[in-house]
Amino acid sequence: MSRKLANLRKSRILLTNDDGIDAPGLKVLMRIAKELSDDVWVVAPEHENSGASHSLTLTMPLRLRKISAQKFALQGTPTDCVMMALNQVMSDKPPDLLLSGVNRGANMGEDVTYSGTIAAAMEGTLIGVPSIALSQSFANRKVMHWSTVEKHASTLVRRLVALGWPKDVLININFPDVPPNQVTGLEVCRQGRRDFTALNIEQRVDARERPYYWIGFRPVEGKPKAGTDLAAVEAGRISISPLHLDLTENRTLKQLRAAFAE
Repeated sequence: MSRKLANLRKSRILLTNDDGIDAPGLKVLMRIAKELSDDVWVVAPEHENSGASHSLTLTMPLRLRKISAQKFALQGTPTDCVMMALNQVMSDKPPDLLLSGVNRGANMGEDVTYSGTIAAAMEGTLIGVPSIALSQSFANRKVMHWSTVEKHASTLVRRLVALGWPKDVLININFPDVPPNQVTGLEVCRQGRRDFTALNIEQRVDARERPYYWIGFRPVEGKPKAGTDLAAVEAGRISISPLHLDLTENRTLKQLRAAFAE
């Protein structure tokens, strides 16, 4: 199991995200983190990196901007931010906990394969830092219930770090699209999978009459399976999902070993 943090107040916490250094969700996360610890650091992308997944910047230099003594913006991906934080910014003393988010929008189901928020927590886990990703779901972009995260997140983080979890696991938390007093509970659940595709590719034409495209996702209602993050959040519950870094599918592994042993 990962090291339990007996005294969170004296622990060093690293914050990052994929929405960028000026994102409202990061400001929310900073307030949450300061409720938990007196030693909070931020290394976040200079600009939005939604959908960056676990990508690295290998063909361009990384430029780091110091905003304050413990807050930095990096022209790079969320994964770059975690690497720079541990190997440069905080090289004297690594963080005891990494919090990634709060993402503007849910990271559930197959979202976790695209999400830079999840990838930052994944990188922290790979390096050996207990990591938690936090996301606030929404249906209407003009209505974000940040107060829901603010009310519930600090208690959840305290409970999780007191329990601990395996070193090759990250924790993914999604908050429902409701005001804080309408949260119906929490559910520890598995990663779901949507029964529809919400992909929308919109074609437009620029001033020189050349076509270009925007990739996005349209809101579509589905029927998520019980026991999944999708079902929990739809029902107004906070979902907590442990995600494992080993992607090996063990049943198929056994079948292939048997087949190739013949």
